[in-house]
Amino acid sequence: MTNSFGVALKEWRRQRRMSQLDLGLSAEVSSRHISFLETGRARPSRAMVLKLCEELEVPRAARNHLLTAAGIAPAYSARPLSEENMRPVRSAVDWMLERHAPFPAFALDRHWTLMELNRPASLLFRGMRLGRGDSLIAALAENPHLRGALENLDELLVHVVARLRIESAHLGGDPLLDAAVASLRKDMGRQPAKAAVVLPAFVPTRYRVRDRTLSLFSTIAQFGSAEDIALAELKIELMFPADAASKDFLLALTGDGETTGARDTVSCSGGTASGLGPRGPLR
Repeated sequence: MTNSFGVALKEWRRQRRMSQLDLGLSAEVSSRHISFLETGRARPSRAMVLKLCEELEVPRAARNHLLTAAGIAPAYSARPLSEENMRPVRSAVDWMLERHAPFPAFALDRHWTLMELNRPASLLFRGMRLGRGDSLIAALAENPHLRGALENLDELLVHVVARLRIESAHLGGDPLLDAAVASLRKDMGRQPAKAAVVLPAFVPTRYRVRDRTLSLFSTIAQFGSAEDIALAELKIELMFPADAASKDFLLALTGDGETTGARDTVSCSGGTASGLGPRGPLR
């Protein structure tokens, strides 16, 4: 009989670059016991599996795999946000997205699929043929409307690839994220290397919107102490204007500023968004 738990534990320990001694000290067990678990000479309890997963920062879905490999029932589920007991989560997401207006904000899953957008984000992305259910990863690789609207695509890809690699490593390797890294790196490989310079505080994403540049930077929020798989992987990306001109445009877009001609219509790389109504609740 194969020791699938031991193999998986060893792989996660390798991923996190921890020795048996390191993991033993962190989990307050002997390195010998870790060795016995990996070779199958000892069988872990449910509490031990969860303790080791906590020390190794194993994602919730992978913790279920380790529990199952040890012959123990899974501990985590992935509840749809439509469930009644997830109502506080839906309310929290809606609250963050709505109150971030007039600036764009959206919710993403682990594969950067747009789960929900506030009205400014809908107006911005609709001109790039993007909306709920679309993948930003796929769009960065294949969507000519998005790629054509990004003035600093080459610069942005460097940061996107780094973020994807970090996220995949945290998950213990994700085929979709790894494939995206390989695909996007091909674009990066055609660009000449830049000389080392003093880097700016942040790199904004610069969208070409009509005849102007909309410069935005982002912060990402996640739910703390989430034990549900889907909730632990949910991200809220909040975009902020990087300069006064971008702020003024976003204020005008949502009717909160004095600038005319921007409200309810955004054109990006040949696409137009117009007349979007109020956004519905998260489903």
